[in-house]
Amino acid sequence: MANFAVSFVALFLFYIFQQSNAASASFNVITFGAKPDGKTDSTQPFLKAWSAACSSASPSIVYVPRGSYLLKAIVFTGPCKNKITVQIDGTLVAPTDYRALGNSGYWILFIKVNRVSVIGGTLDARGAGFWACRKSGLNCPVGARSITFNWANDILISGLTSINSQSMHLVINSCNNVLIRNVRVTAPALSPNTDGIHVQVSTGVTITGSTIQTGDDCISIGPSTRNMLMSSIKCGPGHGISIGSLGNSVNEGGVENITLTNSIFSGSDNGVRIKTWARPSNGFARNVVFQNLIMNNVKNPIIIDQNYCPTNQGCPHQSSGVKISQVTFRNIQGTSATPEAVKFDCSSSNPCSGIRLQDIKLTYMNKAATSSCKNIGGTSSGVLMPSELCLIIIWIGG
Repeated sequence: MANFAVSFVALFLFYIFQQSNAASASFNVITFGAKPDGKTDSTQPFLKAWSAACSSASPSIVYVPRGSYLLKAIVFTGPCKNKITVQIDGTLVAPTDYRALGNSGYWILFIKVNRVSVIGGTLDARGAGFWACRKSGLNCPVGARSITFNWANDILISGLTSINSQSMHLVINSCNNVLIRNVRVTAPALSPNTDGIHVQVSTGVTITGSTIQTGDDCISIGPSTRNMLMSSIKCGPGHGISIGSLGNSVNEGGVENITLTNSIFSGSDNGVRIKTWARPSNGFARNVVFQNLIMNNVKNPIIIDQNYCPTNQGCPHQSSGVKISQVTFRNIQGTSATPEAVKFDCSSSNPCSGIRLQDIKLTYMNKAATSSCKNIGGTSSGVLMPSELCLIIIWIGG
C-alpha cells in the first residue's frame, strides 16, 4: 500500500497545482462559432478553440458555457505549449444517427496531450440506436467510445457525467499519472459493452468518488496496467470491477499493484473479478488488494475465472497461462444473489498462488453462502463466511 499512498499523494498535489495556477487565457467555444442549440454542428468551432489554447504560451481554458453542443467525431491533438483546462458547463451531444461517428471507435479523443484537465459537463452519446443495431444482428459500426485519452500524461478528469455511450464511456490508454474523481457514468443494464471506465497500458491511475451504473464492467483493467488505486466507488448495475480479460495473446504485459478499497456494489453481476482467457500466455496479475467492500445482492461477489472462452472459439480444451499471485480479499461483507458467493476457477497448468482471504462475510437468503475452488493455494484468517472456504496452504486439484 505504500506505493499507492505515494501515488495518491502525488496525484493530489498535482490536482492542487492544477487548480492553484489560474489560467491567464480563456477561449470560449461560442466565440469560435459554436451554437448551444444541440442541433448545429459545433465540431469545427471546438477544434478552433482547442488550437488556440494549445498554441498559447500561458496556461489556458477552453470554456464550454451552458447549453447543448452537437459534436461529431473529434480529435484534440497535442503536444501543447502549456497546460489546458477544458471547463464544461454544458452538455456535449453526439449525432442522433449512430452511423455518423463512423468506424473509428471514438467520439471524443485526446491524443498526445500533457497537463490537461477536463472539469464538469455531461457527455450524451445517444447510444440507443447503436445498441438496437447490435441487438438486431445487422451490419453495425464498431461502436464509439465516448471519451478516450491516448498517450497522455498528468491528466485530471473531475465532475464529468457520461450517459448512453455507444461503447465504453471513458478509456485511459497508454497514459501516466491520471486522476479521475467524482465522475458519474450511466447506461441501461442491458446496453452491450458499455464499460464505465477502461484502463490499459497505463501507470499511476487513481479513480475515486465515482458512481457507475452501466451494462458492462463498472471498471475494467486491461494488460500492462500498474500502480492503480480505486476508492469510494459505487458500482451497479453492471458487471462489477474486473481485471481482464487477460491472456488474449501469448505475449502480453502484466497487471500489478492494483488496489480497490472502500466501495459498494449493488445489484451487479459480479463484485470483484479476475478473468483470463483459457489459452497460452506469459501475462500475469499480481499484488492485487480488494478490501473494505460491501456487496448488496451481487450475483458473484468474489470470482477468479481462468477458463474464459466465449463461444468456445480459439481456446477449447486449453488452460490459461496467465499467472495470478498475491491477491488479497479483505473485509468483504454483504449479500449474494446466488448460493455460491465465492468462486476460484484457476488454471490447471498455472494455479493461482498467494491468495489471501481475511474477514469475509457473505450470505445468501439470510444463510451462509457457498464457495468453490480449483487449482488454488493461499491462506485465510479472521471471520470466514462461507465457512468452508477452501483456501489452505496446499494445492487444490481441479
